[in-house]
Amino acid sequence: MSKIRFAAMAVAVASTFAAPAAIGQTVKVAFIDPLSGPFAPVGQTILHSWQTVVEVANQKDWAGGPKFQMVAFDNKGSPQESLTVLKQVIDQGIRYVVQGNGSGAAIALSDAIQKHNDRNPGKEIVYLNYAAVDPSLTNERCSFWHFRLDINADMKMEALSAYMAKNMAVKKVYLINQDYSFGQSVAAAAKRDIPRKRADVEIVGSDLHPIMQVKDFAPYIAKMKAAGADTVVTGNWGVDLQLLIKAAKDAGYDANFYTYYAGTTGVPTAMGSTGEGKVHQVINWIVNVPPSYPGSDLREMQTKKFGDDYYTFQTYVGIQLLAEAMKRTKSIDPVKVAFAMEGMRVPSLNGEIDMRASDHQLQQNVYISTWAKKDGKAVKYDDEKTGYGWKMQTMIPSYVAAQPTSCQMKRPPRP
Repeated sequence: MSKIRFAAMAVAVASTFAAPAAIGQTVKVAFIDPLSGPFAPVGQTILHSWQTVVEVANQKDWAGGPKFQMVAFDNKGSPQESLTVLKQVIDQGIRYVVQGNGSGAAIALSDAIQKHNDRNPGKEIVYLNYAAVDPSLTNERCSFWHFRLDINADMKMEALSAYMAKNMAVKKVYLINQDYSFGQSVAAAAKRDIPRKRADVEIVGSDLHPIMQVKDFAPYIAKMKAAGADTVVTGNWGVDLQLLIKAAKDAGYDANFYTYYAGTTGVPTAMGSTGEGKVHQVINWIVNVPPSYPGSDLREMQTKKFGDDYYTFQTYVGIQLLAEAMKRTKSIDPVKVAFAMEGMRVPSLNGEIDMRASDHQLQQNVYISTWAKKDGKAVKYDDEKTGYGWKMQTMIPSYVAAQPTSCQMKRPPRP
């Protein structure tokens, strides 16, 4: 018998008799995001996505014993309210937190969790950030306890601008973004990356508007038309993107929109047929990738159970990484789980993913998709029953969108 074969048998035997991680224990995961207010529809849909993935993970025993339970908390989209909610999470003994809607809330949570963990050894909390993409969170504000599951704003712009550069119809670009850390990051990245890839492209305007406060974007659309912009680049999400798209449609503004979040709840309905071929999105996963349609089971399951669409792939990744770390360490202890997730490489629904140890920024493939009519093949799944969905244009390998980091991470003692 070869040494390799003998070693493989030994591992298999050891695994058979090893005690699984905390059989029967329930790992509570706090969901902290808006469940009321203007962004509530987005928060509610994404909560449903976490619940859908948790149901699958528990049924298939991803963690090798422990079961997951989502516990929802409403932060009303506010950084201040997020901190109030975090105190409730701590009081309830919950050790895992997920949040994503709003980089302002993410920065507040990351800082507060770092301070809590420093002061309370043995009661540490791990924070999975599934959608707050301000680059600072994995650069100067990086924390050992923070893991970003989405591609950050700079990674998204690197991919989006590379795709835009190939379209010679792009000549005059207008930027519009929400006036907080994330929107400011998108605007800065666009001003840096677009001219670097296409020196002939002119950025003819850039607006930052108050988040969740603009009721009518018609004045902004009028400025875009007056500037002669043929292309709009925006990081807006939720109701702010929904109303922007509606204003463009009402004004008959025939520009191409390159977006970060046109797939978020409410925006597909606002676009309808008028967005066909004109609205593009940079994203880390898309269900309409024939012939496999990765994640189609989750899409169908969520629609059947909750009546809305599964579009936040990071919910899958978050539970996948937690479960795999618990399975490998045979523990639900947050410190052991956090160290196990560092540098973890596993196959996922969008190819191999890598939780980069240096800054806890997940490295993954990036997709560019375009709003298109459902045809049963390239667009098998439509969004919000509109008859339109996202058609994949290109897949950009993770190494192309990867960005350097300035993170100087301080780690706790390894258990």
